[in-house]
Amino acid sequence: MPKGGRKGGHKGRMRTYTSPEEIDAQMKAEKERRKQDEEDDEAVNDGEAEEKRQESGSEDSEDESSQKRKGVEGLIDIENPNRVAQKSKKVTEIELEGPRQLSRREREEIEKQKAKERYMKMHLAGKTDQAKADLARLAIIRKQREEAARKKEEERKAKEAVAAAAAAAKGLHTLSLK
Repeated sequence: MPKGGRKGGHKGRMRTYTSPEEIDAQMKAEKERRKQDEEDDEAVNDGEAEEKRQESGSEDSEDESSQKRKGVEGLIDIENPNRVAQKSKKVTEIELEGPRQLSRREREEIEKQKAKERYMKMHLAGKTDQAKADLARLAIIRKQREEAARKKEEERKAKEAVAAAAAAAKGLHTLSLK
């Protein structure tokens, strides 16, 4: 028997699973709790906004109070000069036809493509070193093929001449025997 005896370990227990209905119920409860918290925050912010309006009477305070503040920002008014508030643009304000700044990668990709096109044009014109080497190799191969074709033609003519001579010799033998 092992040290400590046989006590109920965690491995032998039956597993329990959460049903989908229970998960849905938990999610609904959490959403309701969040809505309630937001309503409470809005009520507090509305009270503060009314006080500020009464004190200053300007519309600038309405814009500041309408934004939801995180953490202690609602309690302390601090303006960070380094913080840049992101402004949302309307679809009509976005300029699609204006000059767009390319990223470094995009510029490099375009330069690569242009360089490749220039190289291919020069290659096809036969101005690159590789094209010159290829053309020289092709000229040597053409000469070799022409020589091989010429040799084959000469061999074929020689065979035809030998065959004609043999046929003529056979023709004479057959005539002489008759």
